Amino acid sequence: MATRDDLVDWVVEALKNNNNRARIVDVCKFIWEVYENQLRRSGDLFYTWQYDVRWAADKLRRQGKLAPVYASPKGIWVLSR
Repeated sequence: MATRDDLVDWVVEALKNNNNRARIVDVCKFIWEVYENQLRRSGDLFYTWQYDVRWAADKLRRQGKLAPVYASPKGIWVLSR
């Protein structure tokens, strides 16, 4: 069963799959296309995962793995180098 913490890894995977940068909608599309079955079996996470993906991005920013909002084009998430 997927957990909120899995979303952190899935966001990174989605960004790596898209040359280390993507719009949030593209990150969510990737996660849905690859992990739909896990999300469907994840209990409450199924209903909150699109909110929680933003939580995952915030966690990645605090870890220095995702570029700060001010350092990225508007609406684009970028993996830090």
